[in-house]
Formats: sequence, C-alpha cells, structure tokens
Amino acid sequence: MEEGKGIQYGKINKYSCACSIVASMISIIFGYETGVTSGAILFIKDYFKINDVKVQVFAGIINFCALVGALTAGRISDYIGRRYTISLASIIFLLGSLLMGFAPSYVVLLIGRCVAGIGVGFALVIAPVYSAEIAAANTRGILASLPEIGISLGILSGYISNYIFSKLPLHIGWRVMFLIATIPSLGLAFGILRMPESPRWLVMQGHLRDAKHVLLKVSNTKEEAQSRLQDIKVAAGIDPNCNDDFVTLKQNTCGQGVWKELLLRPTPSVRWVLLAAFGIHFFEHATGIEAVVLYGPRIFKKAGVTTKDKILLTNIGIGVTKTIFICTSTFFIDKAGRRKLLLTSVTGMVFALSGLGFALTIVEQSHDQRVVWALWLSIATCYIYVMFFSIGLAPVTWVYSSEIFPLKLRAQGASIGVAVNRATNATVSMTFLSLVKVMTIGGVFFMFAGMSVLAWIFFFFFLPETKGKSLEEMEQVFTRAKKSRNVDVELQTGNKGVQVP
Repeated sequence: MEEGKGIQYGKINKYSCACSIVASMISIIFGYETGVTSGAILFIKDYFKINDVKVQVFAGIINFCALVGALTAGRISDYIGRRYTISLASIIFLLGSLLMGFAPSYVVLLIGRCVAGIGVGFALVIAPVYSAEIAAANTRGILASLPEIGISLGILSGYISNYIFSKLPLHIGWRVMFLIATIPSLGLAFGILRMPESPRWLVMQGHLRDAKHVLLKVSNTKEEAQSRLQDIKVAAGIDPNCNDDFVTLKQNTCGQGVWKELLLRPTPSVRWVLLAAFGIHFFEHATGIEAVVLYGPRIFKKAGVTTKDKILLTNIGIGVTKTIFICTSTFFIDKAGRRKLLLTSVTGMVFALSGLGFALTIVEQSHDQRVVWALWLSIATCYIYVMFFSIGLAPVTWVYSSEIFPLKLRAQGASIGVAVNRATNATVSMTFLSLVKVMTIGGVFFMFAGMSVLAWIFFFFFLPETKGKSLEEMEQVFTRAKKSRNVDVELQTGNKGVQVP
C-alpha cells in the first residue's frame, strides 16, 4: 500500500517527531523576539530618549526585513539544504541579538533589528517545510504545525523575560532581554546538524542511498519507507525502480529557474497552488490578529479597563488563550482535515469580531465610559476571536502552504507565501492606529469581520482538502479539484465551454 492511498501508519514516528521539534526551536526563538520586544521598547524609549515615530520604526521594520529573508530563504535552502538553512537562520538570529544587546546607539539597535528580521524570514519559511518533508502523510499536519506552537511558546517566554528583567537597572535590563536569545540560537545552530537532511531534498540532489537511510529512520516500517521513496522518485522524475546509490538528474536541482515556473510560466495546477498560498497567508493577517496581539492594551483601555496592572493582566490572557488553543488544534488537524478547521475557525472569527466591534462602538459612543456589560463583552469577544483564530487559521496557514507546492517548487513557493504574510502583517500593524482615528476602533473591527467573510468565501471555493495526501500527490489534488469545479459549472450553466480559472 502507498502513502496517501488509504494507508494509515499507526502512530507518529518518534524520530521524525524529534526532528520536527528541534527544527521548531527556530520558531520559539522568533516568538521570543516578538514577545520580548513588546516590553523592551518601553525601556529602550527611555534609555535612548527616542520619540514614538522611532519606536514604531523599530517595532515594524522587522517585518520588512523578514520579507527579504523569506524571499531569500527558499533559494538558499534549495542550494545548501533545509538543515543548513536552519543553522544559518540561527546564526543570523544570534548576530541580531548580539547587535541589539550591545547596541551603543539607536542606529546600531535598528541594524540589529534588521538582521534579526532576516532570520525571522528564514525561520518562517524553512521550519514548516522541513517538518512537512520529514513527516508521513497522516502525521504531517501535527508535525508541520509545531512551528506555530513554537511561536506562541516563544511569545510567552518573551513576556516572562520582560517581567523578570524589568527589575534590573535601565541600562542593563533591556539588553539582557535580547541577549538571552543568543543561548538557544547558538544551541540550535549546532544541534540541528545532528538531525538528518530532508529526504526529499536528498532525492532532488540525486542522493538516493542517503534519502533511503533517512526514510528508514522517519518511517515506522521498511515498506512505508520504500513506498515514500518511490513516490518521491516519481515526483523528481526518477525511475521508481532505480536502485542506484546516486543518480544525476537532468533538470537543475539547486533552485534556478523556479521563479519563472512559479510566476511566469506556471501550469494551471501550479497557478492555483500559488493563488491558494497567497490567499491563506494574506487572510491570516488581514483578518486582524496583529491588531489584537500588538495593541491589546489599547483595546482594553478603550473598552474601559483602567489600571495598568489590570490592562497587562488582561493582555496576558491573549497569549495564554492563543497558546492553549493552538496546542489543542494540532491534535485535530490530521483527523478533522484542513478545510473543516479553516471554515469553522473563520466562521467563529466573523461573529467574534462583529461582537467586539459592536461592544467597542457602544463604549465609544457612551458618555459614561464605564459601560460594564460592554467592557466584559469586549474582553470576552476578544478572547473568543483569538480562540477561533488559533484553532484553525493560525496553524493551518503554515501546514497548508508548506505542503501544497510540488517538490521542485516547494521551498521557493513557500518563501513567496511568507513574503505575502510579512507584508500583510506589516501593513496591519503599522496602519491600525491611523485607521482607528479615521474609522473609530469599533469600525476597524467591523472591517476585520468583513475581511473574515471574504476569507471564508475564498477558503470554501479555492482550497481543496489535503488531509492524508502525500506531498507527491498535491499537484494531482489541485488538478482533480479544478476538473471537478469545471464539471459543476458546466452542469449549472449548461455550457461546456465554461472554464474556471
């Protein structure tokens, strides 16, 4: 029996799980960088005597640098391999943390932030790709979603670091917050080298013996390993019956020409895959999660929470909620499927965002700012929104976009998706306060609710189910789904010439 054709490989392979956990450490470092910055900027502002504009530049520039890192990471990982790319990302994080921790001026601090941003782009591309390529089809969802869990755990670690080191003197505390990240970065840079390379990358380089050796470790049976190897050979254009230790592939295997195949001359199925990746990454942030995560204290203050302690305590609840429900969702992603989780998630987000917009509008229009029921409704709907986001859209985005591209296009295709993700993230985070002034805070969340409706429509019509399918079957999944949609349109219109793009 072959992977993706009715096979169920009992349990998660312990070795592949260990590989994915180690790879996901890069996401923990990224999450820590995000979380620790939220508190560190309070001390940086006082230490360097900078204004709010410079604070916003420092906070937001990481996403633009991450965009550059993401677009670079795919090509680099195709050239040097997934494992060495993770090691490189760790070294970049290490350099960025050192620059920020020892920064003598704001300019050097900003340079360090940019360097760390490039590491962020690498991390967001390569960790899910490595995890997806090392896992079997029936456990790929849970393993490929580990990086998203890592980000949430890292954010919480950053909050804890803020609290612990805030008690140190001003000139030391914020520096230690950033320097702490150098420890796991250094450990991962060398630790990942003890992990195996992606078997799919090895096959693309012609190293069939090495790929078989890795697959025997990350599979539960020899038959499963052999089946997976044959599927990968077919996808790479190699005779599945070839037993050579090394073969020379006719096509280029280091990533050259991939951009042309993705953007200039894509096949119909690749065009649809690219649209799906663009869409899911865009809607992850266009539906407002960055506004809640970054500006939670402002939202709760607008809602009527008064004291600083209560605002911070309420805000910590966002991080706790996010982590709990992302961890929970990983146990369902391979059972319920990607589409069900996505559609359920976005449906809940629509109602939660509408409720949050309504509650904040009531508070804003009331002369008495202490509208108790609206205050509690704001907090409740904010948490419910984060809950629904975390059970579907958050983890599925990274699993789906890392698994749907064909083998040759996977790393660089994923990097384009991450670039869209970072650009949307930066746009939302750097325009939210301006939009509040123009539309009111309630109006902005009604807008996010509308974006969630558009997201639901997009996911329903353009994202086929990928649960249980091998990575080598993905192009066929999108081709079959396209044909099915065309047939449905023909039956409804009676016009056999109608084609769905």
